[in-house]
Amino acid sequence: MLLSSIVSLFHVDILSIVMISLVSFIGIVVSSFSINYMKGDALYRVFFLNIFALLVFVVVIAIADNIALFLCAWLCCNIILERLMVHKSTWQAAKASGRLAIRNFIFGFLCIIFAIVIFYKTTESFSIQYIVHNSNDYWYTLMGLILLLIGAMTQSGIWPFHRWLISSLNSPTPVSAIMHAGIINGGGFLLARFAPLYLRYPIMLNIIFILGLTSAILGSLWKLMQHDVKRMLACSTMGQMGFMFLQFGLGFFASGVAHLFWHGIFKAYLFLASGSVAQEKRIYFGDYPSLICVLLSLACGALGSYIFAKINHHHWFVLDASLVIVGIVFIVGVQLSLTLLYRSCIKNIPQTIMMTVLMATFYGTNVYLFDSILFPLHLMKPQPLTVLHLIALSLLGFVWLLMLYFRYSISRGYLPNWLMFFYVTNLNSSQPHPETITSYRKGYDYV
Repeated sequence: MLLSSIVSLFHVDILSIVMISLVSFIGIVVSSFSINYMKGDALYRVFFLNIFALLVFVVVIAIADNIALFLCAWLCCNIILERLMVHKSTWQAAKASGRLAIRNFIFGFLCIIFAIVIFYKTTESFSIQYIVHNSNDYWYTLMGLILLLIGAMTQSGIWPFHRWLISSLNSPTPVSAIMHAGIINGGGFLLARFAPLYLRYPIMLNIIFILGLTSAILGSLWKLMQHDVKRMLACSTMGQMGFMFLQFGLGFFASGVAHLFWHGIFKAYLFLASGSVAQEKRIYFGDYPSLICVLLSLACGALGSYIFAKINHHHWFVLDASLVIVGIVFIVGVQLSLTLLYRSCIKNIPQTIMMTVLMATFYGTNVYLFDSILFPLHLMKPQPLTVLHLIALSLLGFVWLLMLYFRYSISRGYLPNWLMFFYVTNLNSSQPHPETITSYRKGYDYV
């Protein structure tokens, strides 16, 4: 009887297995890296105990079906993360980062609690699986989903809850790695776990799409403006979480989980390797590309988007929300081709075509694989193509062209006043909280 009661607290499905696999792999890599990185630290053993406890609670979150157990694990996970962030308690900037983060987490946690209370009122059940499949009261469920979305946004650093994320750079590099690669994905997992409910409310999907689009654009823009490596990676995480939410808003929850998985692995690598670089390596363009270079890049982008569409059994010009994803792949393919063709257009054509095909094949196969693996959970329901999606796709294209124009203009020494104002405004918006910045060397206490 006791064993049966304990088992009923948990639910293991393919989504849980994916998340546990991701967190376990990142945990092993980060722990291995930390053995030498943290050597000699006064809190060496405490650090590893916190890392272990953090991973345990993340696993509990992934498999919990009882809402009380889920909430306890969620709270403990965030408390331990805050302790890891404030590793040097005598460092005032680190303490300020921890305070900012914990206030953000507490607000999100309260929103999740209120959401769970509302779901319990409509279903009278403590089981997450029962709630997901049996919440039928329209207005109560909608209110619960809104609160749940806010909780997910605070955890994943989605605009306007991004300030804690870009102010969390005082923690040790292994903590930054496990936070940006694993813990921050908790918001995405939360939405994916309640995906069947969100798919019944198109208005909620549109809200998620708009918020994700905003974060993706701002995070990508702000990343290009940073010179500090960790700050650049933080803005990148904000943008990638935004893109994950954007996919959720299109009805592609399985594709969003795929993005969550690979972004986690790649971001862990970037943070752990950040100490070996002084600054981001960037390609600065001189004059505008030639017409033939532009045309070849457009052709390569079209080829990449066509391959992606075919791998996922879409029409190239599909008339549903998949068009947004295909359009993004097209933009990425054009950007990749422009970068490769810029220096030597004709000479690099074979290399450019090969790289575009590889990029589209890898991404398309990856999305198709996760769609197939998560198919039993019914996390894919492409939304009808609307004016909102077309406007968003046009906006993404415009912002991309704007960034290209800025890069070419700055190399020529000419920037119009409106573009300078736009740049300075966004640069100021992308800065961490002043209290989390150590502006002089003695502001860091080594004891």
